[in-house]
Amino acid sequence: MNTDSNCKIACQLSLVRSTLPENVTLVAVSKTHPVAALRAAYEAGQRIFGESRPQELAEKANVLPKDIEWHMIGHLQTNKIKLIVPFVALIHSVDSAHLAEAIQREAAKCGRTIDILLEIRVAAEDTKTGWDFTELMQYVRSAPFARMENVRVRGVMGIATHTTDAEAIRRDFTELKRCYDLLRPYFGARFDILSMGMSHDYGYATECGATMVRIGSLIFGERNYTRKED
Repeated sequence: MNTDSNCKIACQLSLVRSTLPENVTLVAVSKTHPVAALRAAYEAGQRIFGESRPQELAEKANVLPKDIEWHMIGHLQTNKIKLIVPFVALIHSVDSAHLAEAIQREAAKCGRTIDILLEIRVAAEDTKTGWDFTELMQYVRSAPFARMENVRVRGVMGIATHTTDAEAIRRDFTELKRCYDLLRPYFGARFDILSMGMSHDYGYATECGATMVRIGSLIFGERNYTRKED
């Protein structure tokens, strides 16, 4: 990347940070963007990056500085867990008991404890993944995570309906915050992350109580979708 591109990323990163409350963590969503773009953000002080494809995440982690905190934010297939579990800091997209239990098995093999978020479906779109909240509560009440010594539930994650209707977006985020509040007594003080809000709606998310936002295009520009899916 040229100097102008690096400066643009640094400026956009600074602009986004200036709009975030102090208690909100920024995840720079770098999926499909080249390593050079991540280096520019890193040199501008960013240390938390979010990827949605395990193979791409592993490739970038192998060549970028080791103090980066890598977050897996996309749908995760169980057969790809082994690619990221040796180093990933947080898995946002745990959307089923099957996936949580698979992460536990792979984390145990590595001798690590992996932080995860429970993805809850709040959007009015069939394409969105995540737990049905009623089913999730039934699962949590059976205390399964107490038996998963290598998994630590840190909070919840969700995606709002893709719409220009601000009230609909706020309703989704308000519902996600309600779910977070209802789940927190089951996990205690360690349950402290509410990950919601992206480039087009993170302002609403922070108004509704987000503690973590996932922002990509505002920092790096539009994504390149020419890479094949892992």
